[in-house]
Amino acid sequence: MKFYRRLAPFQALTFDLDDTLYDNRVVIMRAERALKKWLLDHCPAMEAFDTAAWQKMRQDVLDAKPDLFGFITEIRAAVLRLAATRCGLSEQAAAALSADAVAFFLHHRSDITVPEAARELIIDISQHYPLVAMTNGNVDTDRLGLNPYFSAIYRAGEHGAPKPAADLFARAQSALECSYGEILHVGDHLKADIRGAKRLGMQTCWLNESGQSLRHQRHATMLPDVEISTLGQLRTLLPEL
Repeated sequence: MKFYRRLAPFQALTFDLDDTLYDNRVVIMRAERALKKWLLDHCPAMEAFDTAAWQKMRQDVLDAKPDLFGFITEIRAAVLRLAATRCGLSEQAAAALSADAVAFFLHHRSDITVPEAARELIIDISQHYPLVAMTNGNVDTDRLGLNPYFSAIYRAGEHGAPKPAADLFARAQSALECSYGEILHVGDHLKADIRGAKRLGMQTCWLNESGQSLRHQRHATMLPDVEISTLGQLRTLLPEL
């Protein structure tokens, strides 16, 4: 654990979800593999698209609709529609295939088992502090089994622009009914979580499980207040636990 500045007393905590409470990378890789098989079963012509082709289509979508940047579900849907039309499907058929594919992917990307240590930590903290979760991801939060312990859960797209934009942080601050400075935000991403929260005056705890020094992180434009290497180290900051 490293302190970059002394923490002031705080009255509430906010948490990122993906890659903070669980390893989201493994989940996404598994869901992507399942989606690839689904697409080949439902539109075999998509076998012609390699990784570079998918990346090019994603860039084509963002070039045409730059406002979609950061809205990952909407981008995926648009890319899949584009791919389907390039396989010869009509606009209507492409839209239907895209909708079904996105639903399939979201089901599999939400197949998550939150580690017991993280679950117990959230339960314990919730008995002493009000909690809000926020995510740039598209996980079905109902399936995480953590809803009872959070006062609210906010998702980019549905509830506003993705972090580091202020939208989700502002919703959390309003729900918690305390000042930004009285909130400790916990997250793994230096740009989305730490920069986004610090710009509003929140206190921040950076989860750095990689062990890579802060000075070697490309998004390290604003210092967190404290750095932890495991989520369990939060207990040290919360004497009530």
